[in-house]
Amino acid sequence: MATTGRKKSKTKKKAAVPIKDRIQNKIQDKKFRTWWGMFFILISLLLFIAFSSSVSTWKDDQDIIDLNWFDYLFNSSASSENIAGKFGALLSYIFVYKWFGIASFLFTFLFFLIGLKLLNAFKKPLLTITKNIFFSVFWLSVTFALIFNRKEDYDIIYGQFGFTMHEWIESIIGFFGEIIFLMITLTAFLMIVIDGFNHKMKGLFEKLFKNFKFSELFTGFKDEFIKEKKAAVKADKGIHKETDSKPELNKKTNERKIIIDLDDDDDDEILITEKKKYKLLDDGKKIENHDDLGFEIEQTNQKHNQIKEEDEKEDETIQEYIDKELNKIQYGKLALDVTHNHDVMSESIENNVFRNYDPTLDLSNFVLPDIDLLEDHHAGNPEVGKDELIRNKNRIVETLKDYKIDIQKIKATIGPTLTLYEIVPAPGVRISKIKNLEDDIALSLAAHGIRIIAPMPGRGTIGIEVPNENPDIVSFKSLVKSAAFQDTKMELPIALGKTISNEAYVFDLVKMPHMLVAGATGQGKSVGLNAIIASILYKKHPAQVKFVLVDPKKVELTLYQQLEHHYLATLPNAKEPIITDNHEVVHTVNSLNIEMDNRYQLLKKAQTRNIKEYNAKFTARKLNPEKGHKYLPYIILVIDEFADLIMTAGKEIELPIARLAQLARAIGIHLIVATQRPSTNIITGVIKANFPSRVAFRVASMIDSRTILDSPGANRLIGRGDMLITQGSDLIRLQCAFIDTPELEKITQYISQQQAYPMPFFLPEPETDSDDEFGETDLESRDELFNEAAKIIVMNQQGSTSMIQRKLSIGYNRAGRIVDQLEAAGIVGPAKGSKPRDVYVSDEYSLESILNSLP
Repeated sequence: MATTGRKKSKTKKKAAVPIKDRIQNKIQDKKFRTWWGMFFILISLLLFIAFSSSVSTWKDDQDIIDLNWFDYLFNSSASSENIAGKFGALLSYIFVYKWFGIASFLFTFLFFLIGLKLLNAFKKPLLTITKNIFFSVFWLSVTFALIFNRKEDYDIIYGQFGFTMHEWIESIIGFFGEIIFLMITLTAFLMIVIDGFNHKMKGLFEKLFKNFKFSELFTGFKDEFIKEKKAAVKADKGIHKETDSKPELNKKTNERKIIIDLDDDDDDEILITEKKKYKLLDDGKKIENHDDLGFEIEQTNQKHNQIKEEDEKEDETIQEYIDKELNKIQYGKLALDVTHNHDVMSESIENNVFRNYDPTLDLSNFVLPDIDLLEDHHAGNPEVGKDELIRNKNRIVETLKDYKIDIQKIKATIGPTLTLYEIVPAPGVRISKIKNLEDDIALSLAAHGIRIIAPMPGRGTIGIEVPNENPDIVSFKSLVKSAAFQDTKMELPIALGKTISNEAYVFDLVKMPHMLVAGATGQGKSVGLNAIIASILYKKHPAQVKFVLVDPKKVELTLYQQLEHHYLATLPNAKEPIITDNHEVVHTVNSLNIEMDNRYQLLKKAQTRNIKEYNAKFTARKLNPEKGHKYLPYIILVIDEFADLIMTAGKEIELPIARLAQLARAIGIHLIVATQRPSTNIITGVIKANFPSRVAFRVASMIDSRTILDSPGANRLIGRGDMLITQGSDLIRLQCAFIDTPELEKITQYISQQQAYPMPFFLPEPETDSDDEFGETDLESRDELFNEAAKIIVMNQQGSTSMIQRKLSIGYNRAGRIVDQLEAAGIVGPAKGSKPRDVYVSDEYSLESILNSLP
């Protein structure tokens, strides 16, 4: 039927492409952008060299150019003192002497940015930067003319244009009027460009004029602003008034009505009709095989996935635009007369607040990473042939018949890397009998990674998972574009992979609340961690979440160093933003415990139960910052190799991590711990009890699978991102999303190029025992057994407290004090967790000289 339909279809002539579209396609051409990008960069360098040279040579070239610049340029006998030649001298004459003076140097910067933009090396929009540069050029030119016009040979500084504008302004408002005019324009420019500058100016004026209510000055401006925005919205979007204030959804046209109330007038609202655009993929197809079993194949890789259509023009929604503009004038009604007797502000003050507190205002221009930074990685699913499906079905049926197991129906569900065969056994067949045939079915299919789910939860069938011959790669981009991730309202959404039915698996880290990740080397564990971190970077503002990254291997998480001033939290004296030293890890985890206790104190004062309620109360301006209250970002501790920490630090790291896992959920501190050795001495009972959410990539043995998941299955995975995840109940098999190193580099570079905080998010200083520091122990009051203990340590070359305790028959506390004194004397080294201390003295002769030198 499809073939005949194609024969009947008439061929249509291709419509002529409009000129506008042709120009746009040409601009998007990579080759075109590369050539023009290099052109603008070279022009900017040429202009910079020419302008710099003209500062000292402009007089020599000016007289000749003034006569006839055309003859000067094409006359071979004419010469130039400019380094850039006659062409550079002519450009300098026009830009610097005739027009704007030395302010013309800003044009070189503008051309350079245009070149970088065409080469896709600069991500920020150029329109705002261009307007700022043009204003700066005009303002500097006139200002320099005002300052230097009465001095000789300073024409090069302000240019003829600046001098002409200066004379015209001075003739109208006078010399002092011109000074005031320039100051006002500069102040207005800074108020527009620099966030928070208008608030600083407001505070300055209120200090100078205490009786003058400066806030009233903004009230009228706010009202006028709202009226203008309403008129603009109505004119641009065709908006009409509507009395009904409830959002409505028209199911037929897929339109949603949104009410935005811009002021306090109940009868003056704006109705916005926003059409939600979705792209519906091909409908799910079913291929039926009419045999006695009713074999059915469901291709879920094309199953009604709704993906939001991307808006490449980067337009802001009306609500976001109005919120952003109102942030600039929000101080018009803001009058915080804070009470001094309560943590909670009075209701009268609360009612006077114009807007809720926005923690993202410090970086109001921050833009989340673009989806185009990610790669597809062959996201078009390779077809699983019908022959392969029928062949596997027949082998499963034959294997079961060999053991006298009859089935009534079998159905295949195709996933990205696996195909799930669901069978309905005949009445009287025991499930355990099929479960025991796992190895036999794997042998008949000649495939590894076979897993039997008996029974399937909520389906009444038995599932057999069989790897596809040509598995597909699940790209991280496909998860970010999915409706499940784009439309989520989770606090910390994580897009980890796709299920067997090819659905995006997105979960909330806040509800997990901690994750334990295990898997053998090379099975996708580090890629999974990167997908988790990247999910947060694509959804949350730097003010809302902070990462503490621990990388004992020193190479896995180094890409995130560029995010130090955006997303990372460190100790005040940390050498590097990524923690690689195990000794510093102990201090950092102890610091997080202090941060946890401090946050619980804030929650207690605010009478809230968790971080979500606390932040909601703070953003509603119900908490007094002068009483210590502040906005609390989520903190995520990521440890890439937990086994190395346990081997070196032992209980010093295990107990504080267990305490965080037990208590830190409510105050927004979450742990993601990964290891490649899921053995019982690494993942102890204390750790397992406090990490209900666990992720297992392929492991070597069933014992390791039971250690991490409390059940077998991880040892039968096929690797390369194949994983099992449990949240305390059933196991879910996923194909982990793949995100490559170049993609992470683009994301971190995109974020690092934007405005950042002046310093990282500092954690509190951890408390350290003074007895552990060198030189704190008093050597003048040494123990009576000090010399004998020193000889025992040197003879055995083992700095152990328990050995001194055994050899000298003394208590553990006294032996510990002796070891501290030996460390202060330089005989043994500092503590190394569960390992013995290093012995610095090699023989008794050297020991005698040290003992004799002690006081």
